Amino acid sequence: MAENKFLPKLSQNLLEILDDDEYYDITIEVGNDPNVRIFRAHMVILNYRSPYLRRILSTNKKKNDGTLAHIKLPNILPDIFQIIIRYIYGGRISLLEYDILDIIKILVAANELSLQELIPHLQSFLIKNKQNWVEQNFNLIYQMAFENDSFLDLRKFCTELISKYPEKIFSSSDFTSIPEKALISLIQHDNHQMGEVQVWEHVLKWGIAQNPGLSSDPSCYSNDDFKSLKNNLQQCITFIKFTKFTSKEFLNKAYPYKNIIPEELYEDTIKYFLDNPNNKSEPQPIKSSKNIDSIIITTQHAELISKWIDRLEITDELKSSYEFKLIFRGSRDGFTAEQFHKM
Repeated sequence: MAENKFLPKLSQNLLEILDDDEYYDITIEVGNDPNVRIFRAHMVILNYRSPYLRRILSTNKKKNDGTLAHIKLPNILPDIFQIIIRYIYGGRISLLEYDILDIIKILVAANELSLQELIPHLQSFLIKNKQNWVEQNFNLIYQMAFENDSFLDLRKFCTELISKYPEKIFSSSDFTSIPEKALISLIQHDNHQMGEVQVWEHVLKWGIAQNPGLSSDPSCYSNDDFKSLKNNLQQCITFIKFTKFTSKEFLNKAYPYKNIIPEELYEDTIKYFLDNPNNKSEPQPIKSSKNIDSIIITTQHAELISKWIDRLEITDELKSSYEFKLIFRGSRDGFTAEQFHKM
């Protein structure tokens, strides 16, 4: 809009004020030893741009003897504050030039300084532009989101990811570090793209990881080993649907861990298999074991498309299977429209 055409120049002038060594009236000590840096700034700008700094400045006014006001921000890294203070003055920030871990540090710092305009912008950038990284590092984002009420967008993203795509969290690089509460939420959802026995294997993996040094081979376990594993998984096991296993899966995958399964649940499962000697488990959603030869869609996308073809709801079980063939790839077939229309 025409009335905004002067804003870039205003932003540039304010950044020049930040860089000016003559008219500052406050110093800010940022970081902890040995990584400490002193920044020069202007109280009036800090006062109006950051509610947190406004509260700090109200008790750190310039002294009558001419001594400059001085505040400390030990929880923020100097390099991160350099980015933040340029945003405070210039009202702009280019996130594409920063590493994703730096963006997360900027988000944490923005929250500490109560930069309410910047916080949702950073969350939106992470969700829209770094979704794969966020999914692979789910635990880090989950804990950030649920430990701070300012990160509601990230919290919503985590909740929806658990609800719609729990298998992505099961396969994340830091899966074994997720909180028990998040693991229980994953187990409770029925729309994950894996069989119940695979869910059980991931739960065991998580439980074993909580006991450093515990073997993945239950035949080596002592009574104390079983007791430790049971203590870690007692809130989770009751949500495992053992009757969704085939009898062979139960024998091979669950029976070796019978000492950690609640007695009533174990007996009910045994009775179920005895009452259904030819049981092959209740019909499971079809899980494609074939690799999708694509860098754009995943097996989860393939299943969703298959449900659309069959006019099913997303929560319905898929009874038919479709084969997805790669017919065109730019790196292989060329990137021109002419090549595409030849296919």
